[in-house]
Amino acid sequence: MTKAPATQIKTDEEIASMRIGGRMLMTVLDYLVKQHLKAGISTKELAVVAASELSKLGGKPAFLGFEGYGDVICISVNEEVVHGIPGDLVINEGDVVGLDFGVTYDGMITDGAVTAGVGQVSTQAQRLLTGTAQALQKGIVQAKAGARVGDISFAIESRLKADGLGVVEDLIGHGVGHGLHEEPGIPNYGRAGQGPQLLTGMTIAIEPMATLGGRAVSLDEDGWTVRTADGSWAAQFEHTVLITEGAAEILTTL
Repeated sequence: MTKAPATQIKTDEEIASMRIGGRMLMTVLDYLVKQHLKAGISTKELAVVAASELSKLGGKPAFLGFEGYGDVICISVNEEVVHGIPGDLVINEGDVVGLDFGVTYDGMITDGAVTAGVGQVSTQAQRLLTGTAQALQKGIVQAKAGARVGDISFAIESRLKADGLGVVEDLIGHGVGHGLHEEPGIPNYGRAGQGPQLLTGMTIAIEPMATLGGRAVSLDEDGWTVRTADGSWAAQFEHTVLITEGAAEILTTL
């Protein structure tokens, strides 16, 4: 993997393009969750729908071909944390399914993810989904000009630990925009007041990943799929946000 470039301050025109791409991204994820994420569908069928819908909207898939990745979206089920490759796996009632998607529009990239339950999920699974989603929101609140990366990291970690969730440390958020992965890295654990300072005009992807068990993960033989080492279920939520003098602007929104 090549070294990630530094996050540059984005121009007004670049930010405008990212707003459009971010809207496309969440439009596709919202459509997948509400219309197609049901028991009996395969992860590959979901990926085909994602590709078709994004094409209709005029965007390009940012993941396809990235470092050799072979599909337009990452779909991770239950104990899979991230980077699951769409295939023949059939989704069942009660599963939790992570949908991680990247969109390129007018040369600018946005990155976002949701994890959703299929039908009726267990109390434990719902605790995982709620805690991770709320951790993302807690992190976003800290993302403003003058703050430090550690402020985001500490807020995420604190929320996850409040529900007894495992904090995945081997995978982190990142800058995004000109490239899919830019600096600075945004860990989901850390100390407030530490790390690089955030500046107005930066765009970063904040993405808490949590488990119902431990923090350790392993990599499948496919070279992409990351799963929990203990087999516990996992969740990921992610938004691309713009750093401003006030509250961060979420770019991956409808």
